[in-house]
Amino acid sequence: MKKFALFLLGAVSLIVLLTQLGSMVGLIVSLAVLYFAFKKFNKAASTGGKVLWAIVGIIALCFSIGNVPAIIGIIALAGLYFVYKTWKNEKPVIVEPRDPFDHFEKEWKEFR
Repeated sequence: MKKFALFLLGAVSLIVLLTQLGSMVGLIVSLAVLYFAFKKFNKAASTGGKVLWAIVGIIALCFSIGNVPAIIGIIALAGLYFVYKTWKNEKPVIVEPRDPFDHFEKEWKEFR
């Protein structure tokens, strides 16, 4: 039952991750542009350069806010990682058969 639940969680996480993949790429690109614009804004010496990089940064921030559903994809990626780690570390349960003759005295007491 545990394997089935892990498989189901993994399948749902994979589907959600694949549906949010475009959003995640958009978020990564817009955050990279925002970081680049912030660095250039701090290095700009002229007022015109600061205004230009501020506008680029504001546009990148708007695109980043538009890609907020990518956080769901990040959560799905974390769920998929959890399933992988749990599945990999699971050890099989080996049940050894009980031999009544190993502990004859104990079995005899239980029998009476």
